[in-house]
Amino acid sequence: MSTTFTMDADWLSFDPNPTKPTFQLPGGSVDAHCHVFGPGRLFPFAPERKYTPCDASKEQLYHLRDFLGFEKNVVVQATCHGTDNAAMLDVLDSSNNRCRGVATIAPDVSEHELREMHERGVRAVRFNYVRRLVDPKSDEYYYRIVEKIAPLGWHVVIYFEAADLAEHWDFFTSLETPVVVDHMGRPDVTKPVDGPDFERFLRLMGEHENFWSKVTCPERMSLSGPPNYRDTIPFARKLVESFPDRVLWGTDWPHPNLKDAIPDDGKLVDFVPHIAKTAELQHKLLVDNPTRLYWEEN
Repeated sequence: MSTTFTMDADWLSFDPNPTKPTFQLPGGSVDAHCHVFGPGRLFPFAPERKYTPCDASKEQLYHLRDFLGFEKNVVVQATCHGTDNAAMLDVLDSSNNRCRGVATIAPDVSEHELREMHERGVRAVRFNYVRRLVDPKSDEYYYRIVEKIAPLGWHVVIYFEAADLAEHWDFFTSLETPVVVDHMGRPDVTKPVDGPDFERFLRLMGEHENFWSKVTCPERMSLSGPPNYRDTIPFARKLVESFPDRVLWGTDWPHPNLKDAIPDDGKLVDFVPHIAKTAELQHKLLVDNPTRLYWEEN
């Protein structure tokens, strides 16, 4: 049965006409962080959601992928869909092996459900700690999920803000699967890159070799703004140069919950050479690392 939804009055929809990037992506590049929303009439949004977005379909995602020059996508389950992964799985099913997925699941998920998701292309679960988006669960809740997904070789994606890291340090560092941190842990870019706050995140990456970081979403952190997001560059560049084999990049299309302005996806691609200065670093960031994490079987 189809359902209709009305997006939030203050919702900012993605740019339907991004510019063509001047930076030419290396062959095999992966957009390692993007989403789909609905369409709501086919894939209803979760009753417990904290926002109602615009529709952002798989066809629109594929069109953007081809326009920007990516070969593959990693589709992260959107919080507006809760634990119903149907929309994300539908993208994987029609991708001809060009997409992998990051799911949101509950501890009571069955082994059969997990194996089916694995066969369809899911390779990770996401734990979200951003309270304006979700209601975070207890450590025990998440441990029960990790016990179920670890035998499949899946990893854990965690989304938190910089102030949350100290509170959750013990839990995060107890995880034995690979752990991918969304958006550099959302650093405060008004503070120095060599200050104590970001130093804590660098210590997390340095002391725990199972941790990876997405150097994504400058538009969510920058005060200097587009097109170059200059104030975010030192943070992303530090991670790319310090941990070249454990960093990922993606567009974050269709850019959920931005309140000021929607970025031009072409300009976001042009951000990459500012943070990965050499062809070798660019290839690791865009091709080698996501391919190893999402397409190579453990």
